[in-house]
Amino acid sequence: MTKDLLTIDAISKWYGEAQKPTFILSQINLTVKENEFIAILGKSGCGKSTFLRILAGLIPPNEGKVLYQGLPFTATFPRIAMVFQSHALLPWLNVLENVELGLEALGFSHLDRKKRSLEAIDLIGLDGYESAYPKELSGGMRQRVGFARALVVNPDILLLDEPFSALDILTAENIRNDLMELWIEKRIPTKAIIMVSHSVIEAIALANRLVIFNHDPGRIVKEIEVPLRYPRDETSLHFKNLIDTVYTTLLTTKELPTGAKAKVAIGIGYRLPNISIHKLQGLMDALIEAPYHGKADIFALAESENLSANDSLPLFEALELLGFAKISTGDIELTPSGKVLCEADILERKKVFSYHLMRHIPLAAHIYHTLQDLPKQRSPRQKFLKELKTYMSTEEAIETLSVVINWGRYAELFAYDTEQDLLSLEDSETEE
Repeated sequence: MTKDLLTIDAISKWYGEAQKPTFILSQINLTVKENEFIAILGKSGCGKSTFLRILAGLIPPNEGKVLYQGLPFTATFPRIAMVFQSHALLPWLNVLENVELGLEALGFSHLDRKKRSLEAIDLIGLDGYESAYPKELSGGMRQRVGFARALVVNPDILLLDEPFSALDILTAENIRNDLMELWIEKRIPTKAIIMVSHSVIEAIALANRLVIFNHDPGRIVKEIEVPLRYPRDETSLHFKNLIDTVYTTLLTTKELPTGAKAKVAIGIGYRLPNISIHKLQGLMDALIEAPYHGKADIFALAESENLSANDSLPLFEALELLGFAKISTGDIELTPSGKVLCEADILERKKVFSYHLMRHIPLAAHIYHTLQDLPKQRSPRQKFLKELKTYMSTEEAIETLSVVINWGRYAELFAYDTEQDLLSLEDSETEE
């Protein structure tokens, strides 16, 4: 019987004052069993990487606890290693010295460090490069060093934070295959792997279980078992059905018991997807043309437009938020308003977009009405930024405000003077 390895019990993480916290993660509960490969998926900003860093012990949770085989980490000290999106190598150390770092921290002797590090370097396919420095290696080779540095400590749990996303397609595929070979053949003693990924295909190809996060705050909304044999065929019907299930879950803000989609009202503090008008209309134009004619399988559309999940999910979310598309059971379909916008000329597109921006995006309407009520119909951008910072981090507030300003300028709802950092209504005077 497979035993529980890791228990995440009601983990929450927030920042700000305790009286008015802004949650990053809320009440995360998860059990990781031995021999499990878990992939975590979710929209950008849902707290996936924060969750992984809590598991690694890099940051503490505000509430909840993490148990290893039923005991607190402090009592058991399980070996946990992490591979990051960037290789994070020290440029003044060669490959062997970079790999030895973890063992040095654990107090291994020089001879033991060298022996184990050489074995790890050979295991990960870098034999002969021990004396090379990071600047002399390709991106894929540097990431292999990152894997060797993690594996050399014989971790019980291996954490992967989008480790393949910065690599080209072929290099990423090669390293993924090598990792799976080591994992399946038990050539590494690792008991469980937990990976954050932005690629739905990658997650289904590698993991036994998918854990899907929602955002604002980050929380688990669904877990999906992947009962497919390795190596997995991406063209199989079961694989494609899993893709549809994952995409539908990622794009559904609230699931009803029947599986139907519920329209959820958003407030001015909603973190808007960072999407340009150009990309938004480009996807709509592709969707209305043949072979889709206004309706497409989500995955098929993303694939035909060369969009990763990280790129496509914000686009799909923006279309649905604005009322230009609806998403259900793995399909995306233009609404009548979306079709009207696609078929309109430039001026009419702006009018249609303006109407939907005011109707569906409360922050845009709030800015417009605030400016309208002011004597000179203008206001410093900082006023709205300060309001948003009560709902989200400074970085997120800056990004969200930038998004709504760009959308509002396109719709000719309001103007923005970059030199004076002032927002104003389109027909107001911006000079004294």
